[in-house]
Amino acid sequence: MVNAPVRVRFCPSPTGNPHVGLVRTALFNWAFARHHQGTLVFRIEDTDAARDSEESYQQLLDSMRWLGLDWDEGPEVGGPHEPYRQSQRMDLYKDVAAKLLDTGHAYHCYCTTEELDARRDAARAAGKPSGYDGHCRDLSDERKAAYEAEGRTSIVRFRMPDEAITFTDLVRGDITVQPENVPDYGIVRANGAPLYTLVNPVDDALMEITHVLRGEDLLSSTPRQIALYRALAELGIAKSTPAFGHLPYVMGEGNKKLSKRDPQASLNLYRERGFLPEGLLNYLSLLGWSIAEDRDIFGRDELVAAFDIADVNANPARFDLKKAEHINAEHLRMLDVKTFTEACGPWLKAPFAPWAPEAFDAEQFAEIAPHAQTRVTVLSDITANVDFLFLDEPVHDEASWAKAMKEGSDALLVTARAELTAAEWNAEALKAAVLSAGEKHGLKLGKAQAPVRVAVTGRTVGLPLFESLEILGREKTIARIDAALAKLAA
Repeated sequence: MVNAPVRVRFCPSPTGNPHVGLVRTALFNWAFARHHQGTLVFRIEDTDAARDSEESYQQLLDSMRWLGLDWDEGPEVGGPHEPYRQSQRMDLYKDVAAKLLDTGHAYHCYCTTEELDARRDAARAAGKPSGYDGHCRDLSDERKAAYEAEGRTSIVRFRMPDEAITFTDLVRGDITVQPENVPDYGIVRANGAPLYTLVNPVDDALMEITHVLRGEDLLSSTPRQIALYRALAELGIAKSTPAFGHLPYVMGEGNKKLSKRDPQASLNLYRERGFLPEGLLNYLSLLGWSIAEDRDIFGRDELVAAFDIADVNANPARFDLKKAEHINAEHLRMLDVKTFTEACGPWLKAPFAPWAPEAFDAEQFAEIAPHAQTRVTVLSDITANVDFLFLDEPVHDEASWAKAMKEGSDALLVTARAELTAAEWNAEALKAAVLSAGEKHGLKLGKAQAPVRVAVTGRTVGLPLFESLEILGREKTIARIDAALAKLAA
């Protein structure tokens, strides 16, 4: 049972292109917030100046808008906890770090990298935990002064409690971590820059986040953050500790976690191929969750109504491109024809369309669209499916030509040309004409129509042939059969 009001956050770093694992995290947070009539905070974690970029930041905003994952607080929306970019909140982190130092929850650590490495190696050799050993935990003022006189710099470490930390993960159940497995950790660099380990929990506390739903890769940091929340509560900065739910890994090829470098991980790839936001979100929601055992296709309103974080599976989820395409195709079928026609628009123009702009006929496309809608998997498929309508001549795939133009195809095309020339120009009559031509050569319709299809459209497969011929028109159809006969004769 979740007590209102729910406040969740999606807090990506603006580095590189958005990837599908990140989108899945955003989606689950959005669905959880909407299911509980809660608040989604969109926060940008941009404290890594070497890796963050304005271009990536704009891509994040654009991607969220394209997906329809609206946020209640954050960039372009505002809210009571502004600003929502960490790079603009540095004074807040500096103030909190100072309070943690003043109250003994944190301390300065003067250990050099070489000293840390040597002590870790010794711990490993002795079969002991190799995390930070607390060397600087209780330095005397004299020792601190001596280190500083040597010219040593210091980082700030958070002082972990000396007892086990237990929490209930919303996906994985009760988890207990012993203190030797969670050593004191850095929260501020030697140059004074705050680390993720500080800024993330501080922002969650100040923004009153109630539930943290994030990737499994961050599970190991949760005990540290819980200890920090408790310290922040003592300081009056945090009202409570949020509940945590760690989402399963999204796996790619070879049982490996899908990384940013995997080609199929890029969100931009799916936009460019013409996935519908609804289709992509439907598929991504199935990576670790299901609406029902026997149901894969649903809309975002149904997702919101059914989503329960307790139903998320802790096991890794495998990304299956074929299934993603199938689900997207089903969403394309569900569109009304007008919406489908409008959605195809970008792929009917340069740089996607191979025909001259003036060759495009909107009325012809409107006629062919209902037939195309039942065939395409992604919107970019539309270009190759309808190019025969708008090109001066079809693009003959040589493999398709060789497959369809068997011995005797020229004779069949001569007969088909005569039958088509005499026929009424509608799909039913055109089918009867080709069927008649086939019968005269001892061929069934499937065999008889193959040379006609390749002659007219350039391909062995495509949209329904006779409806395509009807829309293309008598003159162009006969001219293309003539051209095919000339090519066969040559």
